[in-house]
Amino acid sequence: MKHTIAWLLAAALTVALAALPLLLGANAIDKLTSLFIFMLLAATWGLLAGQAGLVSVGQQAFFGLGAYFALRLVDGGWAAYPALFAGAVGAAVVAWGLSFFVLRLKEGEFAIATWVVAEVIRILVMLDPMVQGETGTSLLALNAVEPGLRRNFGFWMALGSLVFMLVVTTWLLRSAVGTATRAIGEDDEAAASLGVRVMPTRRWVYVLASLGAALAGVAWLASAITFLPRTNFGVQWSVLMLFMALVGGLRSQWGPLVGALLLFGLQESLGHLGAWYLAGLGAVAMVFALWLPRGLAGLWHDWQNRRPPPATSDPSLSTAVPTPVHNLPRSSTP
Repeated sequence: MKHTIAWLLAAALTVALAALPLLLGANAIDKLTSLFIFMLLAATWGLLAGQAGLVSVGQQAFFGLGAYFALRLVDGGWAAYPALFAGAVGAAVVAWGLSFFVLRLKEGEFAIATWVVAEVIRILVMLDPMVQGETGTSLLALNAVEPGLRRNFGFWMALGSLVFMLVVTTWLLRSAVGTATRAIGEDDEAAASLGVRVMPTRRWVYVLASLGAALAGVAWLASAITFLPRTNFGVQWSVLMLFMALVGGLRSQWGPLVGALLLFGLQESLGHLGAWYLAGLGAVAMVFALWLPRGLAGLWHDWQNRRPPPATSDPSLSTAVPTPVHNLPRSSTP
């Protein structure tokens, strides 16, 4: 019953958010679209690194690759919006192929390999004449859509992708695969000794996280229209993912979403400071890494555990009063 109520509340919140373009102005919708993209990146990177223990600094490869595939499909005659979703699926297929190689590596080797793969993919994309190197290109087909409607479609795409990924990851983490994923994140060798299929489980998590990054990338393209390799394949996306998951709580499912809200708030309030803003983000990340490694979710959990238990009026649950020693029966044995 409790889970049913939670799902109903989540559905009602989704419907309310989907109606916001009918109530808010263009600037607010653009900002909310960016927030949903941040939350999508945070949630999927938290699944990858926090649950499965796969610390990747190359997820920007799929953020940019989904957008690139969409541009190629549109150039081949596809309609814009179907091409965007197909591009994200195409990036997930590439992730599935890469997983047979990168997942053989561990810890630091895996992190470095994912970054190298992302850079190689960026260079290969830049060699495409359609992209024009650093100049980039644009999804001109979206110019045929009325600007207000295009903005709303981008908002709904980002929101829908976020809701889809949250539903899938929630189901995954509550299933046997989720139990196996957490066991692998703790100690993959111990999990393997208990019969957990380490490589297939990691592969599914890696592909799912890559799909989430690709959906974020195509939602960004739908809003920005322009495609610049150094922006779409920039390592800053992985840095932001790490920041959001670290501050929110790497081992928590919902912690990265809180981290995304915090990052969004910092951008809106301090982003105009330029280099000082970036230095501030680095300082915040350092504080959490050194003294609050469990993030805001860990602080919340500790606070919940320190709360006194609720008082009860049931006399059967009250603490029993010890019997005085002088009322105890004496032993007959000398």
